[in-house]
Amino acid sequence: MHKIIQIFILTIFLMFLVACDKQKTQEKDDLAIDTSLCQFSAGECYKKVADLQVGLLIDPVNTPSEKPLIVTLNSNQAITNISMRIEGRDMFMGIIPVSLSEIKDNTYQGSLIFGSCSSNYMVWRVFISFDYQKQTRTLIYDFLADNDNK
Repeated sequence: MHKIIQIFILTIFLMFLVACDKQKTQEKDDLAIDTSLCQFSAGECYKKVADLQVGLLIDPVNTPSEKPLIVTLNSNQAITNISMRIEGRDMFMGIIPVSLSEIKDNTYQGSLIFGSCSSNYMVWRVFISFDYQKQTRTLIYDFLADNDNK
């Protein structure tokens, strides 16, 4: 029975490595800069819906894996019922909920840590849902983990 459990755990571990290693042949340095990704080193990443502008900033701006990150959400109008989660864009890495607290008018902050991947290129996706003008709105932001802007 003990041997079966070891084989099961090893199988799961290998499946994770294979799934996570999918893009390992692509070196981050060889890839063109994806302009659709948020570049937090340049400041907040903005999205617009209706007459609302919502900025997202993650600190440290190079978004290192397995390190504490501070997420700041800023809007130019009042929004309510805010929820945020982060997921891998191109591969499943779990769902990371982010609890936000209002730190001043229309500015919210939370913290998180996400895992690393053996791939040199891991894009994470932030989903933000909130109520504005009596409608539920959703915005999506993509960013590169371990982004040293090489």
